[in-house]
Amino acid sequence: MKVLSENRVARHEYFIESTIEAGIVLDGGEVKSIKSGKATLTDSFCLISSFGEVFLKNAHIAVYDKSSSYNVKDSKRDRKLLLNKREVVKIRAKMQEKGYALVPLKLYLKGALIKVELGICKGKHTYDKKQTLKEKDLKRSADRDLKNY
Repeated sequence: MKVLSENRVARHEYFIESTIEAGIVLDGGEVKSIKSGKATLTDSFCLISSFGEVFLKNAHIAVYDKSSSYNVKDSKRDRKLLLNKREVVKIRAKMQEKGYALVPLKLYLKGALIKVELGICKGKHTYDKKQTLKEKDLKRSADRDLKNY
């Protein structure tokens, strides 16, 4: 499994309760662009439509520079995610609760396919973020002390 793009901001902003793997509908130029590392998930999020379809919004996948001019798409267009009906029902039930969001965590290759890892997340408060950073610093300093011991 080769990670192509990761949303590190999401791990700082949310508590990730569970993860789901989803396929994504892409064009040929978008696939080549993602494989060359020109995709970011920083400000992206997912929405469930009234028809039970899940869409990835605001993900930036650069337009492939060697593609033909008639096939140029918007780099931040909405992209459909491929999930089972059971998974969509489970996600929708969790999203009805207050404070939950569906956030893409990473884009990766699984065999020849590009997959998206989605996280069902609950937002962190400021004091939670500070506590997480403090624990991370303490762990890093303890590891450094053990290494130098």
